[in-house]
Amino acid sequence: MHMGTTEIFLIAMLIIFSVPYLIWRLGNTDYWAPLVVVQIITGVLLGPGVLGRAYPEYYSFVFNPQVVQALNGIAWWAVMIFVMIAGIELDLKKAWEHRRESGITAGLALGTPLVFGCVAALGMLGYAGWIGPKAQPWQFVLGVGMACAVTALPILILLMEKLEILRQPIGQRILRYASLDDIAIWGVLAVIMLDWERVTRQLGFLLVFAVATKLFRMMMARIPEMDRWYVSLIWLAVVAFAADWAGLHFMVGAFLAGAVMEADWFDQKRMDFMRQNMLLAIMPVYFLSAGLRTNWGVGGSAVFVAAGVLLAVSLSGKLIGTHLAGRILKWGPGEASIIGWLLQTKALIMIIFSNILLDKGVITNETFTALLLMAIGSTMLTVPVVYPKLRRVAQLIFKTS
Repeated sequence: MHMGTTEIFLIAMLIIFSVPYLIWRLGNTDYWAPLVVVQIITGVLLGPGVLGRAYPEYYSFVFNPQVVQALNGIAWWAVMIFVMIAGIELDLKKAWEHRRESGITAGLALGTPLVFGCVAALGMLGYAGWIGPKAQPWQFVLGVGMACAVTALPILILLMEKLEILRQPIGQRILRYASLDDIAIWGVLAVIMLDWERVTRQLGFLLVFAVATKLFRMMMARIPEMDRWYVSLIWLAVVAFAADWAGLHFMVGAFLAGAVMEADWFDQKRMDFMRQNMLLAIMPVYFLSAGLRTNWGVGGSAVFVAAGVLLAVSLSGKLIGTHLAGRILKWGPGEASIIGWLLQTKALIMIIFSNILLDKGVITNETFTALLLMAIGSTMLTVPVVYPKLRRVAQLIFKTS
């Protein structure tokens, strides 16, 4: 029986939502792998490199070009909204109030793994198959280095909620550090994306954006909250389109659209509810679409080796950076380790970052696969490592009080 594109699309949606949920719920994986991580892993398994290679007929039937195109459209809009929300939630006022502590910690927590990651990327340049067809060597090195330094702010919030420290002082400090790093990440991405053939257009975009932002903020301060939600989506589409037209990629525009908005324009409970609904209803499509882009063409073992090296430099860089900050700022026992492990959470933002590098030809599908595996590994390690550390610190505080 012949099936139309709509029916095959719905089969794909059924797979996207049912398979990760069943693995997560029946396998009781929440401690090691939250549902978000399971969805990313499932995307990899359902992609061309694993199940697609084992069952090519299944893959070409379910994930045919028309269905993939439809899924990509949903995924683009979903991740744009998600990144906009991350931009809105940046708490730069708090970071400014504690600028010395926040600046030292954020700088070392980002700079150290960035340097370590750049060194690893230089090593990768010695082998064929890693650097993208449109990349200059410096773009590849800086891109991979920054991927090793990324902190996934939205996923960090979810994990700290799970650990019940989000609203505690240490949780608020970590959010400040991650917010500053988030700005640096998108700033570096904008530098990597600079197109010297279109630099006039990009400078024009930034100039127009600055003027439009002033007018937009004046309007948002005067309209009711319910209107702000709708207007923010119009603003998102406009800024993302303009950024992409200028050659900076629509995701840079999505972040800028959110970063110039004030969190107190919106009810925090509604913001949390919107983020949770995005993760529930739409983001799984993005995770699957990311998995569909994985490739093991360089050789499966080489991709895993690259992922392992990148995970090692990312972890060591982040932990060394936060321990240096702890010594300078004289933190209490165990704090530097807890903060370092939480800040090394990569998942969503690194996948978005790597997708952009792949779209622009800075990295190959094989490098993207290695980075995706690194993101999965870093996120799966977070809760199992941090939870016992939090308990030990709490017991130490209880004994000394």
